[in-house]
Amino acid sequence: MDKKFLVIGLDCAPAEIVFDRREELPVLRELIENGLYGNLRSSDPPITIPAWMVMCTGKDSGRLGLYGFRHRKDYSYRDIWIATSQSIKEKTVWDLIGEKGGRSCLVSVPPTYPPPSVHGNLISCFITPGNEKEYTYPPELRQEIEERFGPYIFDVVFRTDEKDMLLEQIYEMTAKRFDVMNYLIRQKAWDFFMFVEIGVDRIQHAFWKYMDSDHHLYIKGNKYEDAILDYYKDLDKKIGELLSNIDKNTAVLVVSDHGAKRMKGAFCINEWLIEQGDLVVKEKPQSPVSLDEVEIDWSRSRAWGWGGYYARLFLNIEGREIQGIISPEDYERERDALAEKLLTVKGPEGEEWKTCILKPQEYFEETRGDYPDLMVYFDDLFWRSAGTLGHKTKYLLENDTGPDDAVHAQDGIYILYDPQIPRKKRKNAHILDIAPTILHAMGIPVPDDLGGKVITGES
Repeated sequence: MDKKFLVIGLDCAPAEIVFDRREELPVLRELIENGLYGNLRSSDPPITIPAWMVMCTGKDSGRLGLYGFRHRKDYSYRDIWIATSQSIKEKTVWDLIGEKGGRSCLVSVPPTYPPPSVHGNLISCFITPGNEKEYTYPPELRQEIEERFGPYIFDVVFRTDEKDMLLEQIYEMTAKRFDVMNYLIRQKAWDFFMFVEIGVDRIQHAFWKYMDSDHHLYIKGNKYEDAILDYYKDLDKKIGELLSNIDKNTAVLVVSDHGAKRMKGAFCINEWLIEQGDLVVKEKPQSPVSLDEVEIDWSRSRAWGWGGYYARLFLNIEGREIQGIISPEDYERERDALAEKLLTVKGPEGEEWKTCILKPQEYFEETRGDYPDLMVYFDDLFWRSAGTLGHKTKYLLENDTGPDDAVHAQDGIYILYDPQIPRKKRKNAHILDIAPTILHAMGIPVPDDLGGKVITGES
């Protein structure tokens, strides 16, 4: 390998903290001020899965066939499948590095459960059901880690009102991960080292309203006002300790899969569809329940939606869905009509929304897997989608599936620092640019079918 490469993945980290507050983050500040950095336009959708694999394969969500964590199965109304490492059919950067003899060390990169074989070492990510499952490659690495550090912590339950307990758990998880990584980075042979810290995402979703004075639930002088920034300061120190283990022939990339911003509320997509006459339920629930618990009259329903940081809408097509009623010949007309109605949706006070709607078959060059008919970003993603029914309103001030203060922003961040090539420049990039940039820096030919381009300091 021409160069070693260390990727520091900060899930959900936004420029508003990493760049704008860098005076309080001395390690990251030094990388920023001596490197190439900027906003990193995320994948569509800007969700942890697929974003990290879009980054690591150089292939967009359509090529990967991943549009979130869960997907419809065979046009079923209710059956789903969950994305795992086995869903990734494209080569990753570590696969290409391994083909050239390079060794990788991977920690918590989503989705790497079940643990795939790699030329090197791997600890799986936050979708791992628990440490009673096999979660390392090679398998014997698990015993080596647990004998030295105890049970590995993959994730925390962040949608909770027990904030003190959650803070303690996030710090414990992050400390454990860095202890393990400091060991691996010193003791294992590697040319490429990559990890993702999910604690950044968790603390932001759980504590954003306490920090952001523009958040509709913010209370000045609250107990947790500095919780997020204090965590970043601790993380900055830990990153510094990790960097002390590398030499000047190692390039460093700090990167996030998407950004974060305050959640204005949740829009009840299925309540709206009922109001429009596109979704017909046999009996409307009187208290919030999952759509799966509601009896739907599919013989009269034209569409339904899923909740999440963005909305996925599905049309009920004759011959595709088992009780479809829309003729295939009318598919585009019906889809266009629904999209036009969605673009007229306004906020609870009649305020205009900047809503973006994607048609997967038109947006992606290739569309694999179980994609939705429409992908909807309500008000530039400030409003998440609530798929549940029974709220007696279309607008919720809080998330419908547990406490969650933040939504995903389209732009994440990157910082590319090479001690042998000082750049000192700000330049925005795209998440598809990361894979070719890593391969190019390591002297590995960049495959022609990668979607991005090498990030350089040139204009």
